[in-house]
Amino acid sequence: MDYTVFMSTEPTERWDLAKQMGLSKAVSGLPRGADGDPWAFEPLLELKNRFADAGLDLAVVEDRPPLDDAILGREGRDEQIETVKTLLRNMGRVGIDVWCYVWMAPLKVLRTSRSVRGRGGSLVTRYDHDQMDRGPELRGASADELWANLEYFLDEVVPVAEEAGVKLALHPDDPPHSPVRGVERIVTNPEAYRRAMDLYDSEYNGITLCQGNFAAMGADVPAAIREFDERIHFAHFRDVEGTADSFTEVWHDEGPTDMAEAIRAYEEIGFDGPLRPDHCPTMAGEDNASPGYHDKGRLFAVGYLKGLRDQYRSMRGE
Repeated sequence: MDYTVFMSTEPTERWDLAKQMGLSKAVSGLPRGADGDPWAFEPLLELKNRFADAGLDLAVVEDRPPLDDAILGREGRDEQIETVKTLLRNMGRVGIDVWCYVWMAPLKVLRTSRSVRGRGGSLVTRYDHDQMDRGPELRGASADELWANLEYFLDEVVPVAEEAGVKLALHPDDPPHSPVRGVERIVTNPEAYRRAMDLYDSEYNGITLCQGNFAAMGADVPAAIREFDERIHFAHFRDVEGTADSFTEVWHDEGPTDMAEAIRAYEEIGFDGPLRPDHCPTMAGEDNASPGYHDKGRLFAVGYLKGLRDQYRSMRGE
């Protein structure tokens, strides 16, 4: 597997830190501020080469054009799907292998606090469903409509992904809870992933195995890794304490998931895709302006990941 971190589209200290940690792959969002749409060929080519010139290979786009109309089945969905097709074709042309997307609308990733005190006073995030559900109800789509819209979407985009050589990686709903303030969400358990994979049987129709969300689902994370196997195109290394109703992010070495067994599972299935630490605690000296995405906790997580990997390989005599 290729360990990586999420990086901005412009060079920052994190780019240097990644290389100093021995990483060669990058995950980034869509280019911003360039002429034309960020999913057009030229901006993506420049982004790919910006990383290449810095000694990094951009392997994943973890960002997306507007998708709410497609998710909810509203007028304008075909136009949004055409934009996704353009993105995939251009990612293929410039050599970016994986697109991570979500199927949540109108609510996206939700937290009720981003300043919970974790180990040693570090700051982590929390979700409490009782608190969130006190908010005003919103209108979304029914679960049946969301499934029908996902099938329509996959029927349209998977053939394009196959032709372009770009793998789709569906990220779980975060939190994996439904409904939230009246809004249905469907990617909330392993069975939902089985169903999503069956909607279009293709190696290009795959998943982002976000370990923290699978843990909140109550799933056995190493077992899920072994089950989904070749359909895992991207992975997020993180953990939470609690359930989908109420959970708190934790340090990668202190949560309920057997992280050593998770790494063993990735190694056993021969996972060769990108894996990145996610939702790292904010540490002393960091301002918590981007909760979960500062650098010190990320440095810890990458070192911990490498230690688990090397321990497993040493036990196998590699």
